[in-house]
Amino acid sequence: MKKVHFPKLPRLPWSRRTIRAADRKTQNTNALKGLPEPPWLEQPLRSSLENNLTALRDIFKDCSDIVYRELMISPERKGMLAYVEGTVKSEDLQDHILRPFILGMMLKDPEVNGTLDPLDETRISMSQTKTMDQWKMVSAAILDGNAALFVDGTPRAYIFSAKGGVRRGVEEPQTEAVIRGPREGFTETIRVNTALLRFKLKTSKLKMHSMTMGTETQTSVVLTYIEGIIDPKLVEDVKKRLSDIKIDGVLETGYIEELIEDHPFSPFPEMEYTERPDTVTAQLLEGRFAIFVDGTPFALIGPVTMWQMMQASEDYYERFFISNVVRWIRFLFLILALYLPALYVAVTTYHQDMLPTTLILSIAAARETIPFPALVEALIMEISFEALREAGIRLPKTVGQAVSILGALVIGQASVQAGIVSAPIVIVVSLTGIASFTIPRFNFAITIRLLRFPIMLMAGVFGLFGIIIATTLIATHLTKLTSFGVPYMSGYSPYNHNDQKDIVVRAPWWKMIKRPSWIGNDNNKREKEKMNGSPATEEGW
Repeated sequence: MKKVHFPKLPRLPWSRRTIRAADRKTQNTNALKGLPEPPWLEQPLRSSLENNLTALRDIFKDCSDIVYRELMISPERKGMLAYVEGTVKSEDLQDHILRPFILGMMLKDPEVNGTLDPLDETRISMSQTKTMDQWKMVSAAILDGNAALFVDGTPRAYIFSAKGGVRRGVEEPQTEAVIRGPREGFTETIRVNTALLRFKLKTSKLKMHSMTMGTETQTSVVLTYIEGIIDPKLVEDVKKRLSDIKIDGVLETGYIEELIEDHPFSPFPEMEYTERPDTVTAQLLEGRFAIFVDGTPFALIGPVTMWQMMQASEDYYERFFISNVVRWIRFLFLILALYLPALYVAVTTYHQDMLPTTLILSIAAARETIPFPALVEALIMEISFEALREAGIRLPKTVGQAVSILGALVIGQASVQAGIVSAPIVIVVSLTGIASFTIPRFNFAITIRLLRFPIMLMAGVFGLFGIIIATTLIATHLTKLTSFGVPYMSGYSPYNHNDQKDIVVRAPWWKMIKRPSWIGNDNNKREKEKMNGSPATEEGW
């Protein structure tokens, strides 16, 4: 057989071959990550300003918000300033970078000054500057709100920290209002949030481990804790879980919460979120960690226990006996929020003899014309109430109030007069709704609201025995649940006498000498003993 000779293809120019080789290398690297990237990002900067400008325009192709500002660095040397419009402080750029060049305060020529860096001995008065020589780092810095200066003949970029843009200021938290306590809340800017925490914890033991998440969003994330109080093994565990996250974007702490929690299929929250700096400070002092994410005012806190979900920051600002009464009311209404509709269904369906005769006759008279059984009646009212509450939250405030009034009239009066539901179930659902609002943590309150429905179904089928079965299943699940290895029911399961001072009962501050027992650190003493301040008796009673 005659051998076939294919014509030899012409060799590509050096620059095109280099780009294609870099492109293949990038594709291979990205194939491992599963995410595409432009070929320029894996290459270093060039000395030529023209080449760097071509690469920069290729990286930010079709990005109309990128500003390219050409400058004269020296009489014979050009430069270019690049930044994202709206993410930098224009006053800083004008006063500290552009004005020195315009007034002739030139950078020193590196060729004239030997190895001297052009930024040395210059009059540019930006406080935070650094140099980068890789396009991946430079593009990330520009997108992070910095300004990058490219100088002709220099294979690196000078990064000036001029982060700014329009962001919300420090305001009172909307979701955690208090009568007594600080009125400042976190914002969407992560460095403002870490600064608010620094104002309260003026110690070098407060550590802040920064990282970036999201291949597309490049979101700044900070893990913070107090060294010497938190268990070092817990810190290593959290760092490993965070480093294992590979995702294209992180927009809120909820992304991270679902990716690092112990039991993702449990209905109970395994982390707490808050927008109050004082709450984060108090939790860090008890050996927990917090996670800040840029772009959200909520900080994640872990590990948590179930009792923590029933505590508000104001519990520790009021005197202890007032705080105890308020906390007991919360626990009482927690039980009502979970069981009251189920008890109504079970008693009116199977156990009428448990009620006083006059009461059962009154309920029977009210339900005489209702065509549905008690279970269906309760489900109609509960679902309508949940839909009404959800609509009131999502709609604008003015419209939401109108919907609430209209819904209350329809559910509370019209449905009773029409004979669809009875008056007692309206009272039961109203009490249940009020009870769910007393739970301080919204994510825990949602769990209680959702668990109400299967308990009602069990009560409708098995009566009180169904409620007992559902309670047993929930209790079993709670005793097996953990948050970063810490039992969810710590204090009672496993039992610890010291932890009883801040679960159902909040002991006075001079009695809460030790931190929670589960922190796993020998540094568990937080205050001096016998500080009750009364000279008359040992405990001041």
